[in-house]
Amino acid sequence: MTKAPALTLDLKSTIMLVLLAAVWGGSFFFSEVALTEVPPLTITLHRVFWAAPILALVVLSKGIEIPRSLRVWGAYLVMGALNNAIPFSLIFWGQTQIDSGLVSILNGTTAVFAAVVAGALLPDEPLTIKKIVGAALGVAGVAFIMGPEALTNFSLSNLAQLAVLGATLCYAFAGVWAKIALAGQPPLMNALGMLTGSTVLMIPIVFVFDGPPQFALSIQVWGALFGMAALSTALAFVLYFTILGRAGAANLLLVTLLIPPFAIGLGALFLGERMELDAWIGFAIIGLGFAVTDGRLFSFRARKTPVRTGVGRP
Repeated sequence: MTKAPALTLDLKSTIMLVLLAAVWGGSFFFSEVALTEVPPLTITLHRVFWAAPILALVVLSKGIEIPRSLRVWGAYLVMGALNNAIPFSLIFWGQTQIDSGLVSILNGTTAVFAAVVAGALLPDEPLTIKKIVGAALGVAGVAFIMGPEALTNFSLSNLAQLAVLGATLCYAFAGVWAKIALAGQPPLMNALGMLTGSTVLMIPIVFVFDGPPQFALSIQVWGALFGMAALSTALAFVLYFTILGRAGAANLLLVTLLIPPFAIGLGALFLGERMELDAWIGFAIIGLGFAVTDGRLFSFRARKTPVRTGVGRP
């Protein structure tokens, strides 16, 4: 049997990858603007509620069949909780205490922790030394950012950082759940299904904790909410699955390292945010953890020598 050629990043895929990083990085900026008038849980509802019909138009235009199975929609409900409702809410609350750029850096641990969670729970993605070392470096980067004072003088800022890390773990478990429960469904339908599921979950939560959403908002806030829904969610899903099909999962993971520069740049340009040196050093450590987990950097160096090494997919 002839082995299928490895998927690579061509120019078009690279442009889409950078665009995906921009719209996902922009979500941290959009949420900072929205938080000036809208509470975190309600922002989550806005994001998924307005993104769902936009993505529905894409799904219908592509002729993708809407599943009728209650089992599948039950899986979408769980996926909506793990990949949207819980992590979005945790991240938006975290942004009430720490800057958007720092949130994006902490969010960069998603790929590292996802590899470990998948390795622990999925038999076809074994837990390797690279994944363990990568996760350890990710934790070290987070510890450097939080600092030793977090152990003796715990604050709301520390709690916010832990909330963002909780969101990354939710994303990790969402990936496992998708592979177990939704592997046979079209990817864009999965995205629409979980947006629908998270909307169903968030409506009663918002009414209980925040009260009915207020619509008398400034143009800037409405623009931020629409940008988050249309660009950072609906368009992002389309780009994500397009890149996945063209370049593969390993290349797609590179977006993890591209998101923080966009978030930090937008925060500095429009919000006056400045990242401290320890945040940059922590980001570098987290990036190293990703490089170890990903494995390609070291496998490339190994190919320069006579020693042959295998490259594991994270």
